[in-house]
Amino acid sequence: MNPTASRMSSAFQAMSTTSHCSRLSELSTCEISDALIKLGVPHGGLLPDIHIVAPSQETKVCAPACTVKMVMGSNTSAPKLSGHFVDQAPAGSVIVIDAPLEAKNAVWGGLMSAGAQARGAVGVVISGRCRDLAEHRALGFPVFARGHSTLGQSPFTRPSEVNVPVYIKPVSNLTGSEDTFPAALVTPGDWVVGDEDGVVCVPRDMEEEVVVKALKGREVDDRCMQDIKAGRGVQASFKLHRGK
Repeated sequence: MNPTASRMSSAFQAMSTTSHCSRLSELSTCEISDALIKLGVPHGGLLPDIHIVAPSQETKVCAPACTVKMVMGSNTSAPKLSGHFVDQAPAGSVIVIDAPLEAKNAVWGGLMSAGAQARGAVGVVISGRCRDLAEHRALGFPVFARGHSTLGQSPFTRPSEVNVPVYIKPVSNLTGSEDTFPAALVTPGDWVVGDEDGVVCVPRDMEEEVVVKALKGREVDDRCMQDIKAGRGVQASFKLHRGK
């Protein structure tokens, strides 16, 4: 691990021993995204194209990120890890894996879920594919991913770095389109929240203002819901409570 990554890892581990929960856990990912948009974050914290794989639609995670950077197996110039990345995940963390967009293989399987669970990690978020779906469900370990595959990690991809900043890009980046959704930066220790609507990342220094903004938004939406159910109409309710 390079010196920068080592410092990040040390900082994350110190941080994770003191805080395993956040008021963000009281919020939905939709509420968090709305708050981040209002606070000027263009992608609303969304980690695009990632959804629940296991164990069920009721699954939710909220924890600091432990990041993993994957590269294609043919990449001989990228750094190599001295140990397995799962063994480096701190208790209370959610493992966030950035796999190459073009990879069709899984980068996470049942044995990894078992290992992460044994270490006290609370879930995994994969910008890529997983496999062994029945094993994740049997373990009750939260897995969020872009899809699944029968293929294992080797020889297609390999882990390169742990606890370094990663950019989670949309699948649309593969098309080379200029009009693409912005990538989301996940820094070790950032809050990652996942539920049935998707996965979002909240920069650690924005945690409190996101909570405040999201709770205010919830109050407004609750008033809109009451009026809409009473027959006021969507447009009229939005104008009254949202001002537009």
